[in-house]
Amino acid sequence: MQRETHYFVASGTYYVGGIGPLTLQAILGTCVGVALYDPEADVGGMIHLLLPEPISAESPDPPEKFASSGLPLFLQALYAAGASRENLKAAVAGGALVGPIQDYDLVMDIGGRTAEQVMQFLNKKQIQIEKWESGGFFTCRLSLDMQTWSCRIEPSGWDKLTEATAQRLPTPEEISRTTQNLQPIPQVALKILRIVNAGTFEIGPLAEEVRKDQVISARTLQLCNSVMYAGRHKIDSLDHALVMLGQKLLVKFVISAAVNRFFTQSDRGYSLCKGGMYHHAVGTAIIAEKLAELTGMASTASAYTAGLLHDIGKVVLDQYIHSAFPLFYRHLHEEGHDFVEAEKKILRTDHTQVGGRLAVKWCFPDSLVKTIRFHHQPEKATRFSELVHIVYLADLLMSRFHAGLEVERVQTDALASRLEAVGLSLVRLPEIVDLIPVKVFESSPEVALMTGG
Repeated sequence: MQRETHYFVASGTYYVGGIGPLTLQAILGTCVGVALYDPEADVGGMIHLLLPEPISAESPDPPEKFASSGLPLFLQALYAAGASRENLKAAVAGGALVGPIQDYDLVMDIGGRTAEQVMQFLNKKQIQIEKWESGGFFTCRLSLDMQTWSCRIEPSGWDKLTEATAQRLPTPEEISRTTQNLQPIPQVALKILRIVNAGTFEIGPLAEEVRKDQVISARTLQLCNSVMYAGRHKIDSLDHALVMLGQKLLVKFVISAAVNRFFTQSDRGYSLCKGGMYHHAVGTAIIAEKLAELTGMASTASAYTAGLLHDIGKVVLDQYIHSAFPLFYRHLHEEGHDFVEAEKKILRTDHTQVGGRLAVKWCFPDSLVKTIRFHHQPEKATRFSELVHIVYLADLLMSRFHAGLEVERVQTDALASRLEAVGLSLVRLPEIVDLIPVKVFESSPEVALMTGG
């Protein structure tokens, strides 16, 4: 008997195959997922679309990212595998609104416009639509069983509601003890954070510090030897890595390796997949770095680091959210509460407050303290406002366009003013979305830590 496996179709990609013990899945926020299958020919597949059409004719991204160009390629791949148009059936999900933007819906509704492109394409090709669930606010999961050709569309996180967990809410004293007992971010990482914040540094002494921590050294070299960066030349030492990659990239790898070690302490409550919190942190860091480069409002190194650390408070609260997940889920999905507000109702605190206290305790640079504390309400940051706004936007983009990593809901009520704070506008939102790397983890060396154990 063959064991069934699951394959997650990343945004900007598609998968086509024949019958077998495989379930295709796509976790969808603003993105749109399309499952097409021919039960007569036993051929099917799924595509995960990010945007309705390219931003410009010069867009370097692969065509699979866009509904206008990706769907024809996907359909041709199905035909090549033996499917026929007459027998094809479709299921479509996703296309959630980024948020309630009132007068700006036509600009903001990227998901809705992507879904419209999908509908027009399927109708033109006369492909039968079996299931269609798009719009709304929250993320969902589209699944296609390649053995039975059955499709399911369900809220992301729904499976966690069935777990048998005792719902016991913590006292403030318990949360305080958890904060005190938490294994801190390694000292070498703290030193690097302070030096990066200062803007100038020498890599030699830092490499010596990294060598003292065998785990971080090993994980850093693992990142350096990722296929994209190392090629045929194996990097076997930190000195070799410095020569091959340069000091800025090496420092980023060291910090990423250290933060991975921190996030592995908890991974049950907020995460919707293995390593969900860490993966979300890395994606936010990558997008924050790109936004800093686009706007010129913050250094790219500071933006990457701030994005990586913005959710550290969740590590403290993770176990308590796990035990109270059905209540937490109801506050978010059924009662429509703000994410931080839902945390406060259940835990009498939230991850930004706890994370801010951790950042102060560990003597983080003030720019990181402000970002961790105010990344859900960036206008409240009295200093380093531009950096906080950049991380807010990166967090929003990750939660909407690379959904399914962790439970998250970033409010967008003041999105126009928050974009303006870093010199951007709602009109440029599709361009900003287009900055997101397709397969954000696969396009970065951090993917090595996702499978590194």
